[in-house]
Order: sequence, then C-alpha cells, then structure tokens
Amino acid sequence: MGPIARKSALDAYLRLNNASLDEWLAALRELSGCDDILCRLHSGSGRLGAISVLESELGHVISLRAGKGMDVSGCRTSDPVLLFPGCGMPEIATQGGDWGSLYQLFLARPEDRFELRLAPKTEVIILKPNNGALDDSLLLPSKAWLSVLEVMINCYLDRLHFVRDDVQAKRLTNRLFETMKTPWTPGKAAVCSERTLDRRLQRVVEKIMQDPAWEFDLKELASYAGVSERNLYYLMKRETGITPYRFYQRARLTRVRERLVDCQCEVPHISWYAADEGFSHLGRFAAMYREHFGELPSETVQWRRNLLRHSVASAEELVET
Repeated sequence: MGPIARKSALDAYLRLNNASLDEWLAALRELSGCDDILCRLHSGSGRLGAISVLESELGHVISLRAGKGMDVSGCRTSDPVLLFPGCGMPEIATQGGDWGSLYQLFLARPEDRFELRLAPKTEVIILKPNNGALDDSLLLPSKAWLSVLEVMINCYLDRLHFVRDDVQAKRLTNRLFETMKTPWTPGKAAVCSERTLDRRLQRVVEKIMQDPAWEFDLKELASYAGVSERNLYYLMKRETGITPYRFYQRARLTRVRERLVDCQCEVPHISWYAADEGFSHLGRFAAMYREHFGELPSETVQWRRNLLRHSVASAEELVET
C-alpha cells in the first residue's frame, strides 16, 4: 500500500522499548531462541531501542529498531532465516567477512554466521520460521525467487497495519510463511503486488496516527480527506479491509500498549493509560485489547517484569562469577 503503514507496521506487537543493554539482550535471546547472541554498542550506554514480535503457528516476525549504534552477533541458527531491511541503512557480515549494505532481502543460512550492524534509527526485520518450515532446499540462491519473496513481505507489512484483530494478523503471518514453503518455479508470481494507498486515505491515516489528541469524528475526517462520509467509509473498507473507526480504535489501543511496555513501575496504571486514550470501561477495554493483541494488558506488563527480573538475575550471576 504505502510507506505510512510500513513505518509502524509492527508497533502493535511491541515487546520492548527504551531498553537497557541487559534487557535488550535478555529479550533478544528469548524471542530469537539464540542464547549465545551478543550485542556491542558503538559508544556510550543508555537506551538501545525497540523490539517487536508477531508470533504465529508457522513462525516469528521480529523487528529490531536501534536507538543507538550497535553490532548484533553470535547467533548460530539451526535453520535459515530471512533478513529484511525495514528502514535506514543496516549492514551485514557473513562468515567473519567484510561489512556490506543490507539493502534488500537476504537469506541467511546457518553456515553464514551472520552479524548485523545497526546505526541509530535503523530497523531490521527477521522472519524466522518454526521447526524448519522454511526448507533450505526450496530456497535456491535465486535472485528471481528472492525478489518475489521481497514483494510478498512488502505486501504483508503494508497489510499488517490494517488487520482487524490478532486472529487475522496471525492468519496473515501463517499465509506468508506457508507461501515460502512452496518451491520456486520460473514465472512464479507474488501472491500480491504492492500498490500505493489512495492519497485521500493517506491523509486519513496520517491524521489518526499523528494526532493522538483528536477524537473520532467521521464528518470531520471525511472533510479532511476531501470526500463524503459515505465515500470515505467504503473507500477505506475496500482499500484496507477495515473501517475508519476500527483503524482509529486500533491506533488508540497501540498507544496504550506502548505505554504499558514502557512501564517499569511495580503497580502499572492500566486504567489511567486506557482512560487517557478514551477507554472509560476497563472491562470492555481489556476485552478489546486481548482481541487485538492476543493477550490481556496485565500480560503485556508481566512480560516486561519477567524480563527485568531475568536480566537482573543474569547480571548478578556474572558479578558472582
């Protein structure tokens, strides 16, 4: 569809933000399944960035967004993974070789022993199939097949921002990994093609995403887009699969999730964060939150708490040794 959705495609699945090095490593090891992964900052210390992950039955889609310059290395995967440049200019090195630009989709096999170099505001998306779902024999070193996959991933990321709920997000992710399992043949086309989001809808998306204080008003939104209310409703439904209000609601829920992920307090103020985004009934809010993200707000907070405990325990073990 367009770059507006791409910028925040995985924000709804944020797991870690404003993290210390210990937290970042603990989260990355847990989410990637690589206990030996390492991270070296280019300079100083402080908050490293954000990690998002969308898990489905067939695989994980992991987003690494660097807040500081860093090298990520040490992971020895037993199965191939796909590395996709989200934004910025990430770099990659394989088998201890020289650094090169990760400017397009890259198939990383176990023997590659890849390392990533991330500058600030750089994003790399890792597509990690479960249980060998991505058969290495099916992905011959073919630029044509990788180009097809790149189009599919672009399309997947564009669509992801407009999913109705967690069920649809996981179904879409499963479909992507399922397609990867199909052997490539000459002339094979992508399951979808990229297309630019209608400029009127781009204005709607920007309005909803960039103005958190704005309260939903379909008439005002239609006027802002330059169409009638009826046309806006059907245009967005046809182009994205969801209504303007559904998109607005998801944007508000995502903002609550960001605050919950950032929360390191002992007693999180879930009701306060929800009320700030216009959710006055905590029970209904919790139900909508679970529908969109597959977990309760309290579970989002608990994941970060567990991570903090784990990172503290690991640091203490290192001191003792």
